[in-house]
Amino acid sequence: MKVILQAFEWYLPADGKHWKRLAQTIPDFKKLGLSGIWLPPASKAASGMEDVGYGTYDLFDLGEFDQKGSVATKYGTKEDYLELIKQLHEDGIEAYADIVFNHMMGADDTEVIEADVKAEDDRLNEVESDKTVEVWTKFTFPGRKGKYDDYIWTSHNFTGVDYDERTEENEILEFEGHEWDDNVDNENNNFDFLMGADLDFSVPETVAQLEKWGKWFVDTTQIDGFRLDAIKHIDFEYFKTWLDKRQEQMEKEPFVVGEYWSDDIEKLEYYLSQSGGQIQLFDVPLHFNLDQAASTNGDFDMRGIYANTMIERHPELAVSFVDNHDTQEGQALESWIQPWFKEQAYGLILLRKRGTPCVFWGDLYGIPEQNVEPVGVNLRRMLALCGHADFVSEYDYFDDADRIGWTNEIEIEGEKTGLATLLTNRKGGTKYMIVNESQAGKVYVDLLGRHAIPITLDEKGGAEFHVDDASISVWIDQDLLSKINPLAELEGE
Repeated sequence: MKVILQAFEWYLPADGKHWKRLAQTIPDFKKLGLSGIWLPPASKAASGMEDVGYGTYDLFDLGEFDQKGSVATKYGTKEDYLELIKQLHEDGIEAYADIVFNHMMGADDTEVIEADVKAEDDRLNEVESDKTVEVWTKFTFPGRKGKYDDYIWTSHNFTGVDYDERTEENEILEFEGHEWDDNVDNENNNFDFLMGADLDFSVPETVAQLEKWGKWFVDTTQIDGFRLDAIKHIDFEYFKTWLDKRQEQMEKEPFVVGEYWSDDIEKLEYYLSQSGGQIQLFDVPLHFNLDQAASTNGDFDMRGIYANTMIERHPELAVSFVDNHDTQEGQALESWIQPWFKEQAYGLILLRKRGTPCVFWGDLYGIPEQNVEPVGVNLRRMLALCGHADFVSEYDYFDDADRIGWTNEIEIEGEKTGLATLLTNRKGGTKYMIVNESQAGKVYVDLLGRHAIPITLDEKGGAEFHVDDASISVWIDQDLLSKINPLAELEGE
């Protein structure tokens, strides 16, 4: 089954060594069966080595030029980045680039222009007209000196900013001669503007520059796909053409997932209808269901865990996740899943036939800066099972508000077997579930090691499976478990 890793978290050390760190971790990625790695933004950002990468400054600087206080980005140099991708490919793992096209930040000079001031909570409501402002919109990239591309970005390329240097005031400014894109999320009446200098996709030169960079980037890196940042703020139809050209250039269909941060499934479905069907979406509604299940003292009805989610409505386009860099504690979209529920949450995305699961670096390897420990060996066991197995069939037992379960037929290392998963956000107990008639008489054990007593399946291939309070259990054929190399290797951890 395809499973990917978000290979960073917000609080990584700004030491320029992460690309090398990832390269050294490839043997572990391979052991866990990871199909692809989502890498953080590789381009130089406004705060240099201190920038996580979303304050895009120079797309063409992948850690090659002395700009914004350093040659390297937070994660390393261009040479390190290209070597990492090469090593991933040698081990059969795809690499996905994080693409930030919504805005640019850290301009090299200001311009004095005319702009209209818009209301913060209603971007179509004009507060003041024809105001003379001084804005940071001129990007000359002096450290790069025209290598790869000599285009100078100016206010002509942008729709607006949120800071007037002349008055030192923060306000939403829409530039004279420009208008917000109308095919964007309707929060604040129009949510085209998010931050920085907002790219105007109606300007031919802006579109041409992004196309030129896209061709150069793919040729340079041999990347396998893209994670698209902040797509709710970008014209919903823009990526159709850009991705068509990348697919033609790459001579294959790239893996593409977009970040549309909304728990409203109707908004996600509308985006899918507008964007050409090439973009999968992170299952944000599922993340918020998981958050509710973890934070409501067991009152969440687990039968509705997949209600109104991408997994339920469009599983072939759903990328499921538990947490990410934005949901971490202290971040703008903080909605951190409580530790006691992490294993259940990962069971709900990793041990299912539907969707493409994405595991978070901070959950797998920890967040030292915040004293957050890794979820632990049980996450690694579930991940290895997911990464090395094909899920053939699935049957749900979602018949209790607290305890839900399901069974699967899976194929792993050429052998067919069954799997039974049972979890709860409140009281433990048992549930009778049928795995498969072919499993009759087989002895099943708990992969996660909580239940020492094996279970023998009856003539129907079913049994009363157990789960502890606020926990998860995963049951698999005892004889086969010892033969499955990826799982056997984890037993000593």
